[in-house]
Amino acid sequence: MKKFSRPRYQFGFHDRTGYKNRTRAGLDSQVVEQISDRKKEPEWMRKKRLAALSVFEKKEMPKWGVDLSEIDPTRTIFYAKPTDKDSRSWDEVPEGIKKTFERIGVPQAEREYLAGVKAQYESEVIYGSLKNELESRGVIFESMDSGLAKYPELVREYFGKLVPMEDNKFAALNGAVWSGGSLVYIPKGVKVGMPLSAYFRMNLARMGQFERTLIVADEGSFVHYIEGCTAPIYTTDSLHAAVVEIFVKKGARVRYTTLQNWSTNVINLVTKRARVEEEGVMEWVDGNLGSKKTMKYPGNILAGRKARGDILSIAVAGAGQHLDTGGKFIHLAPETSASMISRSVSFGGGRTSFRGLVDEGPKAFNSKTKVRCDALILDRMSRSDTYPVLRVSGRGTVEHEATVSRIGEEQLFYLQSRGIGGTEAQGMIVNGFIEPIVKEIPVEYAVELSRLINLEMEGAGDE
Repeated sequence: MKKFSRPRYQFGFHDRTGYKNRTRAGLDSQVVEQISDRKKEPEWMRKKRLAALSVFEKKEMPKWGVDLSEIDPTRTIFYAKPTDKDSRSWDEVPEGIKKTFERIGVPQAEREYLAGVKAQYESEVIYGSLKNELESRGVIFESMDSGLAKYPELVREYFGKLVPMEDNKFAALNGAVWSGGSLVYIPKGVKVGMPLSAYFRMNLARMGQFERTLIVADEGSFVHYIEGCTAPIYTTDSLHAAVVEIFVKKGARVRYTTLQNWSTNVINLVTKRARVEEEGVMEWVDGNLGSKKTMKYPGNILAGRKARGDILSIAVAGAGQHLDTGGKFIHLAPETSASMISRSVSFGGGRTSFRGLVDEGPKAFNSKTKVRCDALILDRMSRSDTYPVLRVSGRGTVEHEATVSRIGEEQLFYLQSRGIGGTEAQGMIVNGFIEPIVKEIPVEYAVELSRLINLEMEGAGDE
């Protein structure tokens, strides 16, 4: 079988954009205060930022997971603003930024499918729209910055409650320098029929992007939020450290879909967590194709009776990549249930790691958890690891299953004997392997994901 090669990154272009303002490289209290000043934030947020900076400086770099020794805060730009104002219509977006988002398909996606879209370029959300019908029903979908200005009490009530600054070093970093992201509030009983969507793009070399997303789904409501990520390729590494907090109230349901396609110079460190109340449902659909290194484990705190959490995860790692992904379930109430299905593919010397945490507390009577982790390794240079952690009080049931397999020569021979080329045959097998996750994504995004995977596999099966 031919050695795997990685195709040219589809979004590897970068744009010559004039920046209205940006901080110098490096991180200290002066930089943090500059960010807060430029955003004209309330004093309580400024104090939170400075407190988080103190936590970041004191916490050690994680010694587990991926190797983070190459991260250098002294060379990172923590804030850059490409334009002076948010734009409500596509015509108002500056031409340079418009060209970028046209190339990654933002306006077309909105016209054809989306109920709302937010596009973040570097540190700021510069383009956002929401259909009038949703606004009239009380739905809030703002950039986090404008949300803080318009709804300060809503932000103050929930900000940092699920992911406190002390949680980990990079949650603290986000707390100090966060910029952009989304604020979403869905009122009681409101069901949003089409996804709300956000796109995040980095353009500067050595840029750090630290969006903060807060979603509150009130009782009996429903929302599907989709985020997509791209970045150009530079010789220097970029850092992405986001925080997502989701509150699922009684009987509500939230689906959060991520289609990550960062370039292979981005170090991606994300903390995502949801609290699910009685009979609520939280669903994470997590697609990880890009980045040099990723650490991401969506968490579900099942706090109410019959709360449910589901995680569907894909990781595809090629040459030079280490994607460390998985998820967490913490059962705090009776009759809670959880399910995690993880599929990973490694090729060309890439590495995938799965980490799954299940913690069933003493009040979790009759709780149920099922975890299935399947890895597909395409060559002898690549690697896959599984690290399950199960803490069970004995009041519920836990099932954990893991498999590792290789593409069989018989499968390839069968497909090739019917006129299917090596690359296409590899792609067909990989797409079949991840099909249980892809089928849960809206068709427009499923097609895009399959196309991206085929690009990843380009040249992999040729003799």
